[in-house]
Amino acid sequence: MPIKHPNLRLTRLTDAIPAWTGDIAPDDLHEICRQVHDGGGRLVALWGSDARQRGRGFVLHVVLINETGMVCLNVTLSAEQPVYPDISQIFPAANRMQRATYDLLGIYAQEGHDHRKWLRHGAWHSGSFPLRKDFDAAASRTEESDDYGFVRVEGQGVHEIPVGPVHAGIIEPGHFRFSIIGERVLRLEERLGYVHKGIEKRFESMSLQQGAKLAGRVSGDSTVAYAWAYAMAAESIAGVTPPPRALWLRALLLERERVANHLGDLGYLGNDVALSFGLSQFWILKEQVLRNNAAVFGHRYLMDKIVPGGVTVNIDLDGKNIIERECDMLEQQVRLLRGIYEEHAGMQDRFIGTGRVEPKLAAQLGLCGLAGRASAQAWDARVQFACAPYDKLNVQMATYRNGDVAARVIVRFGELFESLRLQSEILAKLVSEEDKPSLLEKLPGNGFGIGMVEGWRGEVLVAIHTDAEGNLTRVHPHDPSWQNWPLLEHAVIDNIVPDFPLINKSFNLSYSGQDL
Repeated sequence: MPIKHPNLRLTRLTDAIPAWTGDIAPDDLHEICRQVHDGGGRLVALWGSDARQRGRGFVLHVVLINETGMVCLNVTLSAEQPVYPDISQIFPAANRMQRATYDLLGIYAQEGHDHRKWLRHGAWHSGSFPLRKDFDAAASRTEESDDYGFVRVEGQGVHEIPVGPVHAGIIEPGHFRFSIIGERVLRLEERLGYVHKGIEKRFESMSLQQGAKLAGRVSGDSTVAYAWAYAMAAESIAGVTPPPRALWLRALLLERERVANHLGDLGYLGNDVALSFGLSQFWILKEQVLRNNAAVFGHRYLMDKIVPGGVTVNIDLDGKNIIERECDMLEQQVRLLRGIYEEHAGMQDRFIGTGRVEPKLAAQLGLCGLAGRASAQAWDARVQFACAPYDKLNVQMATYRNGDVAARVIVRFGELFESLRLQSEILAKLVSEEDKPSLLEKLPGNGFGIGMVEGWRGEVLVAIHTDAEGNLTRVHPHDPSWQNWPLLEHAVIDNIVPDFPLINKSFNLSYSGQDL
């Protein structure tokens, strides 16, 4: 088991990944978090739930992970004064999660240094909390002002540049406040939450199948990862294991999602250094992948293909041949384009040393996923916690140490080639017999399950709580962008303002996945 503490009794959640859960008192939270941190572990997710109808008050859920497994700590809080110890001094990534949890549920991190609003943006009364079961949406509408106290940097020659939330392009909204001297960035402060859509509240009124569709739309570029994590959580509650063919198909879809996103980002990174050739060439390749998705699986972005209990797609011999030819073509074309990128002096001058995140800082602040692996954080759930069928695929992790834009490009190329290899291996191992999965229609009552999948950005987690009748009472999706957005603020320091779009794109984090 990953954590040992005298007041913690752990229960295994699922056989798909090494995950446990256990209840603790608020006074034990700090000690356990410190133990995990000092042992090299980190925070994965933090959220709250309203359990007053079951006589438990409010509950804070904290997911921690180390090399031996993942634990969800359930901290029961008073219904009258739902407070808990601030853990952002141990895990800095907790800061925004704690602030968002207060905005939505009203549970408060004591002694926290930052209690500014994160998600609310004046959309509901400051004394109202949407994820409480007695929340009245109509009565909570407000015209309150939305002042936000950005941190000011003072000194001779220092001035601010506000950027966003509306940007010059079809991208999601986010506000970036630069403190600069000349063109050198002294500080960047982000404010997000502009695409808060009430997704977690919407889950409460949905059936299991409707929830699967919504989970796949939390962040549309990661629909396969979210749908699989949601399905894994539901299957852990029901004690169901999908048929082998369904699991192989899930892995195939996940790797295709990874390839499509890496192709698109590599094109955009070329465009950000004025190499429009790179944009056009990589997007031609991405478009071919999307068209093949539509031809073989019926949807360009593979939405609604993974459901609790199995999958809704199949693949025949013609489909296998299409993907095999695509993998061969991409292998050849991407190797050629990688050579052009590596030999382009102007591009390498912009990439190397730009937006660097040192490995020590990456570990301290919990940088994860692709960006983490480019800063020597050798973690990939497909490797450490390989769920089926990844336990049979021997995934080769792509890592680098420099932590700059160039490193994140190198890792993208490495992961792209590995995903092409994995697709070929999956097709070769895909069982031929027709499985007829029994898709889940209903979950057991008072259940709790977690699913975690290594999406193309990093690990995507979904937690599902059910009520006494087996209905969805709380669903929490967690995007790796929660951990990585704060690192972007550090990566841009001492760089010049014109390099920010390049640094930002090298991370390519999700607004929607964090704002929910």
